[in-house]
Amino acid sequence: MRPMTEAELADILRGAIAPLVIRGGGTRGIGRALGAVLDTGGLAGVRLYEPGALTLVAGAGTPLAEVQALLAAEGQRLPFEAPDLRGLLGRSGGSTLGGVVAANASGPRRVQAGACRDSLIGVRFVDGAGMVVKNGGRVMKNVTGLDLSKLMAGSHGTLGVLTEVAFKLLPIPEVAVTLRLSGLSDAQAVLALAAALGSPFEVSGAAHWPGQGTFLRLEGFETSVRYRVGQVSRHLARFGTVDEVADMWPKVRDVVPFDGQTGDVWRLALRPSAAADVVARARAEAALYDWGGGLVWLLTEPGLDLRARLGAIDGHATLMRSDSTLPTFAPEAPGVAALTKGLRGKFDPKGILNSGLMG
Repeated sequence: MRPMTEAELADILRGAIAPLVIRGGGTRGIGRALGAVLDTGGLAGVRLYEPGALTLVAGAGTPLAEVQALLAAEGQRLPFEAPDLRGLLGRSGGSTLGGVVAANASGPRRVQAGACRDSLIGVRFVDGAGMVVKNGGRVMKNVTGLDLSKLMAGSHGTLGVLTEVAFKLLPIPEVAVTLRLSGLSDAQAVLALAAALGSPFEVSGAAHWPGQGTFLRLEGFETSVRYRVGQVSRHLARFGTVDEVADMWPKVRDVVPFDGQTGDVWRLALRPSAAADVVARARAEAALYDWGGGLVWLLTEPGLDLRARLGAIDGHATLMRSDSTLPTFAPEAPGVAALTKGLRGKFDPKGILNSGLMG
């Protein structure tokens, strides 16, 4: 099924009695949702782009690459630096805006610009009963009542099928500089990243790649960036020498170190101060820290139940790539599970949207 309009989509969902797998570009879906595929690629096209107002409205099936090219021509970008996980997950095709929102896909710049959901200013979607829902607007500061835009971001298509999304935008910076500290242990690296992020120098990337270095990014006007580079270097002198290196953020953003590597891939959202200890206890084959330690990617042996090995952690672990039958998402606490059940009962009363994906 490939609806070409919102009305066609609503008709399909009103009449559906069996589970549906919601698919955009098929590049970032995880888990084991079951059912017939509902392809949202027909819901494409830029509806409104106002460079002067820094706003974009587009169909959820619009290719991400098309939007990025359009914005770049005007010196603008989506703020949240969406990752491309095709290499990591072994996928082909092209990512769509709806898929980005459904996964709340957010890259290294989250430490400064926020997540995908923080850039959303409006959505349209069709719920599991076939009702068209609109929330937010086409301009900033236009959200009243319950902010369903934030709810839809990261829901992985379990609450509704997105048809249109609206974003606030940012200018592309004049200059971007990457700094590196070498030879730090994981614990030292997290401390250095925390010191940089806690400084007033507007760090837009903070990552640790064991064996390669501890990295920071500063962006903006050249005069400002040069001043901040000097200040950050002095601020972090106690951790070692800071040098400038070539741009490596696409590799961190897309988890390129794990591409083609045998094993399972886990994504951990953690309290940064606990990250190094959790990684040590995981005894993983490889690790990659982003968001100052708030996001950790781990490569483990196939079939390892990492949650059982770690026990209780201050965060959660998502199984991104595996041939095992382990659940993709961590079990929810009873209170959260009850809230989730209530939301899904309201938005998807027939239980047909990506059934089985999130429990």
